[in-house]
Amino acid sequence: MQLAKRLENLGTETAFAVSEAAAAWKAQGHKIYPFHLGDINIPTPANIVAAQNQAIADGKTGYAPAAGIPPLRAAIAEVEGAHRGIHLTPENIAVQPGGKPVVTKLIQAVMEPGDEVLYPNPGYPIYESQIDYFRGVGLPYRFTETATGFQVDMDYLESLITPRTRILIYNNCQNPLGTESSAAEMEHIAELAIRHNLWVLSDEAYFDVRYSGATTSIARLPGMQERTVILYTFSKKYAMTGWRLGAAIGPKEVIQPIARLNTNDESCTTHFVQWAGVEALRGDQSAARANVEILRERRDVTVEILRQIDGIVVHKPESTFYLFPNVTGVMARLGYTTVAAFADAALKNTGVSFCTRMHFGRPIPGESGHYIRFAYSGIDTPEIREGLTRFRDWIDSTAKGGAA
Repeated sequence: MQLAKRLENLGTETAFAVSEAAAAWKAQGHKIYPFHLGDINIPTPANIVAAQNQAIADGKTGYAPAAGIPPLRAAIAEVEGAHRGIHLTPENIAVQPGGKPVVTKLIQAVMEPGDEVLYPNPGYPIYESQIDYFRGVGLPYRFTETATGFQVDMDYLESLITPRTRILIYNNCQNPLGTESSAAEMEHIAELAIRHNLWVLSDEAYFDVRYSGATTSIARLPGMQERTVILYTFSKKYAMTGWRLGAAIGPKEVIQPIARLNTNDESCTTHFVQWAGVEALRGDQSAARANVEILRERRDVTVEILRQIDGIVVHKPESTFYLFPNVTGVMARLGYTTVAAFADAALKNTGVSFCTRMHFGRPIPGESGHYIRFAYSGIDTPEIREGLTRFRDWIDSTAKGGAA
């Protein structure tokens, strides 16, 4: 039997492929230090779990409204609107089974085949996958490395825009780079969106994973709320990755068709999980704050050891739980010419598993340098120390020995 040709355009979340390689190596009896997947090994706060259990006991196990139960839509509008400094009502909210569906549903709602979509590269690979699958034209925009992190190449971004450009995907507090925009950069991106009449998908999955300062939503800038759809998720802040709960937040004119897509795709987000979301937003926030402190400690240890390795340059971001080290120098020390070979050798010699730049979008022609991504959300601090010490010692001993 023949499958649909459009499946050839469908990508995947490539970090899961790294998980398979790590699992296969572990199955052979080797210890793995998992830095590859942005999952969280911190328990969901107990009050949220209790709220779900109570909802099940109360019979909240049937269908729910396609756009979400009213108490959750109201809570998201009130709490997350206040966090972003924008006025929202429940009509601006369509609850989703996770944050990821917001990407595909916005593309379906506003993009025609052949329309162009700007997306960050390196970036979350599902952007590229969904643009291709729905027959859009993906226009990847790039970043440049600075002394303190990464910034959008604004001249390059602007050069990509044509009359066919329809959507600009923007991920502040970015996966995989861990970087965030300066005020000037965000204002420039907003100005481009307004000038060219673009929809903006603002992926704010890591909005609340902060170690200092405060995150700004691009929707807060003048002229932006009416053209911006925010991807909101409970996964990161509340350690709820497997619960699959999120929301599209935006103008009513686009939220209504997104809710209609809900009806066609999954009918509704799991009823009792939505009540857990109400408790997450309305209830005690101390566990969520404590989770960020755990992540801060992990970040600090990861950066500390990576900076001890000659040939690795790593920045220390104030948001997300990702690092994007430049490993060009260390690969030269060891004699590797491809980052895939370097990653495979690291896994086989140390058990340290990580993604590479190649897992976050097709490389843009002219790219130079080699990068890897470390996610420290799914590995405890003692394991971070043990694994990265092995990684450091392997590099140093291999470089001294003159053979990779």
